[in-house]
Amino acid sequence: MKIAIVTDAWTPQVNGVVTTLLDLRQRLSAAGHRITVIEPSAFRRFRCPGYAEIELAWRPGAEVTRRLEDDAPEAIHIATEGPLGLAARACCLRKKLPFTTAFHSRFPEFLTAAFGVPARWGYAALRRFHAPSAGVLVPSSGTAEILARHGFANLRRWSHGIDLALFRPSPDAVLDQLPRPVFLFVGRVSPEKNLEAFLRLDLPGSKLVCGGGPLLERYRRAYPQVHFRGSTPRRELVAIYGAADAFVYPSLTDTFGLVMLEALACGTPVAAYPVAGPLDVVGASDGGVLDTDLRRAALAALDVPRERARARALEFDWDAVSRQFLSHLAPIRRWKPDAGYPAIAQLA
Repeated sequence: MKIAIVTDAWTPQVNGVVTTLLDLRQRLSAAGHRITVIEPSAFRRFRCPGYAEIELAWRPGAEVTRRLEDDAPEAIHIATEGPLGLAARACCLRKKLPFTTAFHSRFPEFLTAAFGVPARWGYAALRRFHAPSAGVLVPSSGTAEILARHGFANLRRWSHGIDLALFRPSPDAVLDQLPRPVFLFVGRVSPEKNLEAFLRLDLPGSKLVCGGGPLLERYRRAYPQVHFRGSTPRRELVAIYGAADAFVYPSLTDTFGLVMLEALACGTPVAAYPVAGPLDVVGASDGGVLDTDLRRAALAALDVPRERARARALEFDWDAVSRQFLSHLAPIRRWKPDAGYPAIAQLA
């Protein structure tokens, strides 16, 4: 099957959306599907306000249309709501092409945290973006419930997977220089992650943060007792995950939280709040601890056997996730020229 994936999030960005799409492309390609990714590197770009390390495509409409026409995919999936996503959406609507979308990030809460913009404004805009989609793919039941309350329709569950061959328990002694126990956080150092809820905790041993972002230098100055490693290559993280004693995830607004799954796969128990994301990744399993008191959760996670954390991760198999993704796609029966432009035969 020829599938076009349109995304504003791509390498060299480091986040859960990019990781998920890279793994998805690899799995679908290995299964014999032809995947075309339309991403920012081929376009003129500008820096995203508030996130200078993220570059977005500048006025990509005509080029996105040309690429979709040339590729003539059998299904189109729009992964993000940025300039490329908007351009692909406009093209599909103009040509009456069915498409699916995904809800990866709770941007309304991000804008509230960073700029004080009321969340209801953001949800109204995103609801309009996703309204024509044949299926809005969401990674967790908690996120689906939130979107349903905000009037979103055509919601489809699409869980995320984990590369279990890469993320696995490791005996590496990479963190032995830190006082034990080591409490780890991996992710963007940015307002939406609620990271200070972790940084302020009174915990024994050491706190370690791996990740870059706009608040990194501020937090380094404000919390000198915390060990900040900055952005860390994915393969190096495997050893760090495996060497930590507990993974603490303070976010209240993530749709899934892939880093929690990576930690579990490396045998590291997770401590988090009982909110959307952690409720799906950790859930009622005994691979971690969810508690409204994050300190209590972090300390209790130290007593969780590491094999139980790994066992929970084994439930998130990429083969099943890939099949689920394919089942949600809206097939384009065929492209045909119409007044100089491709068009789609109406689905029966």
